[in-house]
Amino acid sequence: QVHLEYSGGGLVQPGGSLNLSCTVSGFAISQYLMSWYHRAPGAERELVASINSWAEPTHYSDSAYGRFTIMRDNAKNAAYLQMNNLKSEDTGTYYCRIHSAFAANIWGNGTLVTVSS
Repeated sequence: QVHLEYSGGGLVQPGGSLNLSCTVSGFAISQYLMSWYHRAPGAERELVASINSWAEPTHYSDSAYGRFTIMRDNAKNAAYLQMNNLKSEDTGTYYCRIHSAFAANIWGNGTLVTVSS
């Protein structure tokens, strides 16, 4: 059974930083593209960043570019999103995604980020 365990979310002031983690169990991620998505309150999930199996970032959204860094550790079966200079519009739930036919629709509960003073 594939399970995505999240950590690192929370309440932070504008300009602050958070480091999100997504640890996967029940499925080896090493061969697959991984992505982070953001769902703002009342909105659809949107792609934030992606990283290939060689740990090379392949995509950042315009909003994330220059502020966020996507990383992965295949040995730990985990992906990370370092978020700096957070803004109120970054508020929402963050999810990671395994780009495999088998696990692509498994999202888990995500991790909530609230940026507020």
